[in-house]
Amino acid sequence: MATPEIEIILARQLADCLSVPVFLVDPAGNLLFYNEAAEQILGKRFEDTGEMAVGEWSTIFIPMDKDGNRIPPEELPLVRTIATRKPALGSFIINSLEGKAIEITVTSYPIIGRSKRFSGAAAIFWPKDNKYEI
Repeated sequence: MATPEIEIILARQLADCLSVPVFLVDPAGNLLFYNEAAEQILGKRFEDTGEMAVGEWSTIFIPMDKDGNRIPPEELPLVRTIATRKPALGSFIINSLEGKAIEITVTSYPIIGRSKRFSGAAAIFWPKDNKYEI
């Protein structure tokens, strides 16, 4: 993947310091980074998964609604933000990479630089039960 824009580099630096789970993607939706707090929910360290294409990360966690129906990638908040370049919000269930079903709420937002260029997006998310180590 290409070298990220400065806004993404700075967003990654900030995410690395936050105690809330953060997921960062490039303008095409490719996963660039998730922080330590996200690792606890997702079930694997970022160093072990590395960067992933949108088609992989949007399905690997098997996002489902409360009735157990799979949610198509284009309906996920972060994918909607990539498509519209507007913030999005949603709640759904994912399967962690350890196989645990976790209900999460996600808020995603575009990252737009001073030049008004779309650099990617970030998602902040947390489990419904708020049980993760800080």
